[in-house]
Formats: sequence, structure tokens, C-alpha cells
Amino acid sequence: MSSLSLNLAFRYFKSNRGGIFSFTSFLAILGLSIGVSSLIIVMSVMNGFERELQDRILGVVPHAVIKSDNKITEYQLLIDNINQLDNIESSSPYIELQGLVSTSSGGRGVSIIGIDEDIEDSISILPEYMVLGSLSNLKQANSIVIGTWLAAHLGVGIGDILNITTSDIKTSIIGSFPQSIKVKVVGMYELRSELDQSLVLISHKLAQKIKMFDENATSSIRIKTDDLFNADIIARDAIESIDEDLLNNNYFEIVTWKTTHGTLFEAIKFEKLLISLMLFLIIGVASILVLSTIIMTVKSKEREIGILKTIGASNDQLVKIFLYQGILVSSIGIISGLLFGILITINLDSLVNLLESVTSRGMLDAYFINYFPYHLDLNQIFFICLLSFIFSLFSSLIPALRVNRLDPIEILRHE
Repeated sequence: MSSLSLNLAFRYFKSNRGGIFSFTSFLAILGLSIGVSSLIIVMSVMNGFERELQDRILGVVPHAVIKSDNKITEYQLLIDNINQLDNIESSSPYIELQGLVSTSSGGRGVSIIGIDEDIEDSISILPEYMVLGSLSNLKQANSIVIGTWLAAHLGVGIGDILNITTSDIKTSIIGSFPQSIKVKVVGMYELRSELDQSLVLISHKLAQKIKMFDENATSSIRIKTDDLFNADIIARDAIESIDEDLLNNNYFEIVTWKTTHGTLFEAIKFEKLLISLMLFLIIGVASILVLSTIIMTVKSKEREIGILKTIGASNDQLVKIFLYQGILVSSIGIISGLLFGILITINLDSLVNLLESVTSRGMLDAYFINYFPYHLDLNQIFFICLLSFIFSLFSSLIPALRVNRLDPIEILRHE
């Protein structure tokens, strides 16, 4: 009888005119396909943007910085000690200053970072995004690397002179005044993110000069970890592993990317959550279409249900007919949505290029990348399909149980 239930479910699924499926089944399948494919496309693109943003910003921003109230002396011994830990990929001296970069035509407040240009390749992705010059040019005396956005804002190019004014106070016989130094632009980078307008790089030696440190001193140590999301724990372990002889009575504190940029990525996660909830409403509507399909089928097949009951079919067997029909509609809708979602996602760039050529305008000009990144998260896709199937299954079960309340005598009396 189970095979009979399946055969009848397939028969009711098809159109009475010999089509592959009925009109109501087609609408339910179409709704599920649109819902599932929309969720897969949108979530995959948002995953891609999140990953790009993570790579471009957190590839430049320190995973963790070990700071001290006093200047850190003999910092190279500390770095050698930290680099021996398993979770540390690289570390380097790091001096961060807040200041004003200006020319005769204007200025802008920026974060000025003193880096060791020889180590930057192993600790940052910035060398990969240099569009003019290179970080090795910072070995030149009084030199600076800036972002292309900042260069355009100030109207400067390679070889031009900028003036750096910091909040560090220099005292002389004529009084106290902010540190100011002239530097030459020797390189430009382009991340196409907010850092292009707010971050400039100088050599660690020049930063020592501005801070009036000797050559063996720095203000902090930058750490690159192998686990971005546990950077605070790894940095804390790094401090605890430092030999007592190297501490020099310094009290170290930790600043991680979660403190400086954590709110940005929390906002992205919250936005993904809201969008996914909104798109699940589409699946909810598609589930209602499945429910409507089964209700209409049960209503139109009451005579056959009455006959089946009179010849000995049980309620469970009759419920299975319409439950199988709902499962068939749901499975086809979800599978087609899965295939279309993946197919459109991996060909999204081609579709965007086609739209740009038709509309004659760039769709991504305002963004930090000029293509649609995507990341197909298999666990996420499985969860989307599973939840869609559960919604559809309940939508099929509710009207299918209505069969239990049908009285074959009342049905056949009017025939």
C-alpha cells in the first residue's frame, strides 16, 4: 500500500492534462526555487564581501599590539622571544602616531605608522597593494608612503614633499612646540578601503626620531597570529611567556583588532542576519504555496479518498499520499533553487558585466572592489536547504492530516 500511496502522490502531482506537473505545483516549486536561490546568492556574496573586507583591512591592521606605558627597550630580544611561540607567525616593532599631513593646498589628520620595512612582507598584505613605488623605498631618509585617496585629496604624487605635524611636543630654549618634519612621498598603496585616506607609513627609524627614542627602543610590538579570532588570547599568552629579565619592570597591555575594528565586522554579521531573516520570508511564502497546493488537491480528490476509505485504506496510508506529494514538490523546488543559486553565484561577474554594458554604467564604482566576490559556505547552504525542507514538510503535513476528518459516507452520499 505504501507503493500505492507513492504512485497516487505522483499522479496528483502531475497535471490532469498530461503535463509534468499541475499549475499549483508549478507555483509552489517556483516559489521555493526563488527563495532558496536568492538566499544562496545573497549570503554567498555577503560572505565574499566580508572575506574581502577582512583580508584587506585586517591584513593591514595589526592582529594584536603589545604596548607599554614606557618605551620598550631592547625590543629585538622581546621579538625573538615572541616569535618562538607556535601561534605567532611574525612580529615587528611598531610605533603609532596621530598627526596632520599637510601641503600648501591643505591637510588631513591621519594615523602615522612607523614600520620595519624589511619585515612588512611577512606581517601585512600592504606590499601586494602598492601601485607606485615600494615599501623598501622607506629606507630613504625622511620618506613616506600614503594611500591613493589621500594623495588625490592633497594633490601630491611621487617625489612631492609633505609636512608631518604630530602631537609629540619638542622642547627647546625658545619654548615647546609640536614635532614637525618634512618628508618625501616614495610610494602609494590602494586598498580601496577607509585606510586609503587615514593611514600613512614611515620607517621605524624615522618614527624613533620623531618620538626621540634611541635606536634600541620602540613604543609597541605588533603581532600577526595564526588565528585571527583568538588574537587576544594568543597575545596574552605571548606576554606571559616573556622572560622576566626582558620585562624591565614594564607593564604591558594588549590592543587587538577587535578593539579598533570589531564593531565594523559585528555590523556586517548583524546585517547578514537581518537579510537572511528577510529572505526566509520568501521561503515562508513558498511554503504557504505548498500548503495551498495540498489543500486544493485534498479538496479536489475527496471522492477518490472516500472510495479508498471504503475499500480498506487506512488514514495513515491516505495521509502519506498527500505528504509524499508535498515532499515531491518541496524536493524539486529546493534542488532547482540550489542548482540555480550556485550557477548564478559562480557566474555573477558575467551577469554584472552584461548589465553594465546594457545600462552603460558601472555598478561597483562606489565600492572598494570592482568585482562581485563570493564564498560558497557548504554548511550555510545545507542549513538553508534543510530549513526550507522542514518548512515545506510542515506545510504539507497540516493539510494532509485533514484527510483523517473526512467521512466517506458523507462524501459518497452526494455522488
